[in-house]
Amino acid sequence: MTSTASPFPADENSQAYHLRRKRELSSLYATARSLTALGELDDVLRSIVRHAHGLIGTDFTYLSLLGPDNALSVRASEGTISADFLAAGIPPGTGLGGQVIERCKPIWVSNYLIAGELNHDHDFDGLVAREGMVALLGVPLLVRGRAVGALFAADRSERLFSSEEIALFSAFADHAAIALDNARLYDQSRTALEKLQAAYSVIEEHVATIERSQAVHEALTEVVLTGGGPKDVARHLADQMGGAVIFLGRDNTLLASAGVDQTLHDSDSPAWPGIRQALEGARRTGRCVTQQDASATTHSVAVVQAGDSYLGALVWSQPSSPSPADLRMLERATHIVALMILKENAVADAAERLSGELMTELLVNSPHVSAAQRARTRARGIDVDALNLLVVADSTTAATVELSRQLHAYAQNHAGLAGEYLGRATMLLHAENADEAVSDGHRAIRRQLDRDVNLMGEHVQGRDWARAFATASRCLDLALALGRTDHGATTSDYALYSLLFAPERINELDRFISATIGPLLAYDAQRSTDLVTTAVTYFANRGSLAQTARALQVHLNTLLKRLDRIDLVLGDGWRGPEALDTQLALRMHQLRVSVGI
Repeated sequence: MTSTASPFPADENSQAYHLRRKRELSSLYATARSLTALGELDDVLRSIVRHAHGLIGTDFTYLSLLGPDNALSVRASEGTISADFLAAGIPPGTGLGGQVIERCKPIWVSNYLIAGELNHDHDFDGLVAREGMVALLGVPLLVRGRAVGALFAADRSERLFSSEEIALFSAFADHAAIALDNARLYDQSRTALEKLQAAYSVIEEHVATIERSQAVHEALTEVVLTGGGPKDVARHLADQMGGAVIFLGRDNTLLASAGVDQTLHDSDSPAWPGIRQALEGARRTGRCVTQQDASATTHSVAVVQAGDSYLGALVWSQPSSPSPADLRMLERATHIVALMILKENAVADAAERLSGELMTELLVNSPHVSAAQRARTRARGIDVDALNLLVVADSTTAATVELSRQLHAYAQNHAGLAGEYLGRATMLLHAENADEAVSDGHRAIRRQLDRDVNLMGEHVQGRDWARAFATASRCLDLALALGRTDHGATTSDYALYSLLFAPERINELDRFISATIGPLLAYDAQRSTDLVTTAVTYFANRGSLAQTARALQVHLNTLLKRLDRIDLVLGDGWRGPEALDTQLALRMHQLRVSVGI
């Protein structure tokens, strides 16, 4: 049993896969919108299960609600064959449903009956066996942070549930919980209206709040369906709720604002301490948190999450204190915003994968380019014959996947391709001036990452991108060995070290090192000494015996004995007129070891 996603499906990079994902998301948005309509509770339950069954595509789907005794009872199902299953009840804390309610997170098992980590109920296990249920995924139905039930998808054969299925089912469950809560609120309002005619005005206000919440939900759903962005979300919320709204990204950067000067989010703004305090509380509790600043303005913050992933936050500021209904409305708005972000991320991830795959194909097959590859690059607005600059990137603090994402964003704006190739963030693009292009790319990517990054470019001759990659990679390793951790350069800047990163000249490097310090290397290898380090330190300290001894942390007599031994191995001239050759050979040897050549 686990809530961790299973491995990606084998066809996740195919066009059919992406089309399927697009259809699923579109179906989810359309279904979510239809569920916002008020209706009878039983009708809503049946509608939730019917839509969930069509969305997830498992053998059967069912929904259970918590009763007064905290036991789960099945209230609606689709695809079941046993009449007894619809009347099933599960005691508190038992089965997969009990775990979902207690932990408030998605949980699945590949085989329910043999899942030893579950607290099994004998009667329900009998129903499971008769129904033929094997694999089971359960997600909580959360209303105001509390689980009121669970939605389940089951198969009659053993299987794993992918991260996409879990995310899709969880997103649907969020909408289903809203629809369920709306239906309950509607039923409560209607009952109160029938019984308490004298309190009609209060009930009318309650219904108006529900309708207002529904209007906000529908408006934001429309934003997602029509491809809107953060600015549309902020504008709709400000229009519907009044006051001012700012939309923060996952790193708390300002994505959009409405009804407010965007300087409200600046760290030196008088309002920011209150916003930051509310944001910390909202992230810690998962609930909407309100704080008041020195000017008596209230700031309500609701976090945007998908599962355990923090995606950003909505901040609503107004002069008066918000009502509980307003806070619930803001919390519900985050569900729609999460869907919008997931959609944008899915599109961006697909574009990154396709760009990386195409770039990899070009490097693997270079210098040859197939007709299909030409067609695919042309469809992306890229002239494959113009890709004359290959750039590799590295950072001591940023992961390769993060570097690849930044290279992809840069390449998109420069008719290029980017991705990860042989474990290294790589980019192909056209450049009239390679040095200027690499410098510009370094500035742009460093600004986005806000940390040190190295970019190394190599001019491509005759579409031989593979050769350019090897040269640029070796030169980048050389730059790191030389202590350069934050710069953009081309391999021409390291022409002095061309013997180190030009594979066709490796024999020349071997001959030079062997002819100059080969006997010393052999001596160290045979006797497990380190006279090479002694010679390197001697030159680094400009021949000063006292400084060399201190650097090596040895007695002066010990150093003199080592230098005499080097004299015997290399001859007295290694410190004389031929010292420059010796120093260069020692340095080349050190760098060669550093870059792994």
